[in-house]
Amino acid sequence: MAKTVLIDPVTRIEGHAKISIFLDDAGEVEDARFHVVEFRGFEKFCEGRPMWEMAGITARICGICPVSHLLASAKTGDKIQAVKVPPAGEKLRRMMNLGQITQSHALSFFHLSSPDFLLGWDSDPATRNVFGLIAADPDLARSGIRLRQFGQTVIELLGAKKIHPAWAVPGGVRSPLSEEGRAWIRDRLPESRATLDTALGLFKQLLDKFSTEVETFGLFPSLFMGLVGKDGVWEHYDGHLRFKDSEGNMVADGLSEDDYQDFMGEAVEPWSYLKFPYYKPLGYPDGIYRVGPLARLNICDRMGTEAADRELQEFRDRAGGVATSSFFYHYARLVEILAALERIEQLVEDPDIVSKRTRAEAGINSLEGIGVSEAPRGTLFHHYNVDENGIIKKVNMIIATGQNNLAMNKTVAQIAKHYIHGNEIPEGLLNRVEAGIRAFDPCLSCSTHAFGQMPLHIQLVGSSGDVVDEVWRH
Repeated sequence: MAKTVLIDPVTRIEGHAKISIFLDDAGEVEDARFHVVEFRGFEKFCEGRPMWEMAGITARICGICPVSHLLASAKTGDKIQAVKVPPAGEKLRRMMNLGQITQSHALSFFHLSSPDFLLGWDSDPATRNVFGLIAADPDLARSGIRLRQFGQTVIELLGAKKIHPAWAVPGGVRSPLSEEGRAWIRDRLPESRATLDTALGLFKQLLDKFSTEVETFGLFPSLFMGLVGKDGVWEHYDGHLRFKDSEGNMVADGLSEDDYQDFMGEAVEPWSYLKFPYYKPLGYPDGIYRVGPLARLNICDRMGTEAADRELQEFRDRAGGVATSSFFYHYARLVEILAALERIEQLVEDPDIVSKRTRAEAGINSLEGIGVSEAPRGTLFHHYNVDENGIIKKVNMIIATGQNNLAMNKTVAQIAKHYIHGNEIPEGLLNRVEAGIRAFDPCLSCSTHAFGQMPLHIQLVGSSGDVVDEVWRH
């Protein structure tokens, strides 16, 4: 009798989702689906608002990555005003984004994922969390908290708030970094770097232990997409778009966000509110691609800073070239934190970051603008149409988590096929299926513009509709 396993909701991710796993008569997995069940319609209720308010409004989509929307929206406003941001404004925006990458990746690694690595996939779910980690390894947990605090404080020193700073605006930013803020960042950088080095060393030691997870947590060929800078250097704020395949071959390079509709499509399915973006030349679903830290490390030629370049080479050596396992997202986040810390160290000595020339002023010079930036979870697009007064007529936002949707579904199916055999649902099995989604660090509030809690429900349902087995997690 065919059955369905339902995991609803998925835990330790941002937002509300469930997973359905379909079994055949022999109890083997045929397919799996990752359903996003939230909806808030953020794009629609932005209509009618002044363009100048959009950075502040869209930052409210999420409390985890508000900076990502703040910067993408401000860059869209730059296009509508047709202005060139002063050097100080760009460098300050870059510093805030580096702080955002640091705090978000630290949250993902230390708070959400390391309980699996350090406490065990099969450990008691009541303690398999950040509180259990604090009890088991208080020094590591404290260091992880302080690393995230460093990134958040960089954001606060620039924008006056850790969450939802009303700071980046069309044309630049409202204010420079203070000398006191500059001194604080200098003082805290060594501690943050030491924590990152410890985490990198620890994770690399664990990789051999996790060989099964590397092989089953989303190991498949796909395209990879993201921004790169001049000469293919790792980029997080500007640059151009690039696609590479799983063999490292260049698929497309030098692409502009202004033309995203030519090479990116958005499919929909009746069982999820989350769209399914794909690479148009290959069609749907063959145009599957991944974004985020894994993709950024796969498509760039170099990181552009000394220590991160060394780690990128080791990352590629351990992956055997292009990293095609989604489990390597965790590793890639640590390499990106290292690159972010090195670049913050460079920027904090730049005289422009205390310059008062931070913003270009202009009116409405274009009725359409498309901005792109790299959020911690991947490439983020904001597309606005406005009238002559700058009032928003239409908004489209393509979120990183959505662009990973096809890959997340494929990852869940691969894990389920490896671990699920029969009608029982052991806790460790349930956690491994969830962990495949956590590898992508999805932000569902961003991707569906919704809010909600994050519990989990799994059902085994026979073809007759009878529930064979059921597990709830609140």
